[in-house]
Amino acid sequence: MKLAVRLIKFGTNSPRNAGVNIGLVIFGFLLMINTMRCGAAKLSYQMSIKGSKAEKQRLLNPQAEFAKLEALSGGRIGISAINTRNNQRIQYRAKEHFPMGCTSKVMGVAAILKMSMTNKRLLQEKIIYRKKDLTNWNPITEKHLADGMTISELCAAAISYSDNTAMNLLAKKLGGPQGLNAFARSIGDDHFRLDHLWPEEALASPDSLDDSTTPAAMQQSLQKLGLGDMLALPQREKLLTWLKNNVTGDARIRAGVPNGWIVGDKTGTGFHYGTTNDIAIIWPPKCSPLVVAIFYSSNKKEAKKREDIIASATHILVNAYARTDQCIKSSGMRYKFRTDVGQD
Repeated sequence: MKLAVRLIKFGTNSPRNAGVNIGLVIFGFLLMINTMRCGAAKLSYQMSIKGSKAEKQRLLNPQAEFAKLEALSGGRIGISAINTRNNQRIQYRAKEHFPMGCTSKVMGVAAILKMSMTNKRLLQEKIIYRKKDLTNWNPITEKHLADGMTISELCAAAISYSDNTAMNLLAKKLGGPQGLNAFARSIGDDHFRLDHLWPEEALASPDSLDDSTTPAAMQQSLQKLGLGDMLALPQREKLLTWLKNNVTGDARIRAGVPNGWIVGDKTGTGFHYGTTNDIAIIWPPKCSPLVVAIFYSSNKKEAKKREDIIASATHILVNAYARTDQCIKSSGMRYKFRTDVGQD
C-alpha cells in the first residue's frame, strides 16, 4: 500500500516525461486497489476460520459443553441420545451406572403390555387394594380405594403420574423386581437392575449398583419399546400415549426443547444426592424422533434435585443435532446455551 502511494505521488509531482508519469500513476492506483482487495480477502478469510472453529467447539463438540455443565452442577451427568433419522449418537458418561429413580417404571409397564399381547383380557382386569397398600405418592390410586382400578388404569397412573402404589401393584403381577429384571434381559438390556419396590428404590446411592442402570442401556431400551417391534402396535401406542401425557416432566427435557415439539417422557427422582433423571422420545415437527436418556446425581448426599441440569443438557443436545440435521434446524432453530446453572 505504501509503495502504491509513493508511485502515485511521484507521478503526479514530477515534471519529467509525461507518459512515464501517467503510467506510474495508473500502475500505482492498480497496485493500491489490488492491495486493498487482497487485504480485505485475507481479513474475511481469517474471520471465517475463527468463526468456524468457535462453532465447531461450541456446537459440533457437545462433550465440552456437557463437561462445563457438569463442572457447574457439582455432580455427575450421564447422557445417551440418538437421532433416529441418521443414527447419530451423542453420549457423555453413557456407560456409567446411575440411580434410576422412577424411570424404571417404563420397564415395568412395558412388561405388563408384553404380557397383554398373549393375555387379551389382562388390561381390563380389575385390581382391588386397601389403604395399607398406599405408599408416599398415590395421586391416582388413593382416589379409588373403594372401587379399585384396572391394570390399564394402573399402567397409566404409573407412567403419567408416577404413582408408586400403582407401580407396586403392577410389579406384584410381574413377580416383583425379579420379574422386571427378567423382562429387561429379554429385550437385551443387561444393565437394568431393580432391587427394591417403590419408593425404597429412590434411596439408591450413586456409589452402588442397586436400583441402577446406564444412560446408554435405558435409551436403547426406550427406543426398542417405544419405536421398535418389541411391543405390538396397540401396546406400543398405549405406552407412547401414557408417556406423552406425563405431568411430572415439564421442567426437565420438555423445558429444553422448542415450543411445538412433542415429548413423551418418564422422570425419576431420588431421595438423596439430588438424583434427577428423565428419559424421553422427542418428536420435532415433521422430523424423525430423538430418543434421549439424561441422568444426574450430585456429589453431596443432602443435595436437592436439579431439573435445570436436565433442561440445559437437552438444550445442548438439540443444538448439536441441528448442526447435522436440516429438518431439526429448520423446525426448532438454534438457541443459546444455558449458562445460569450454579452449584448445589
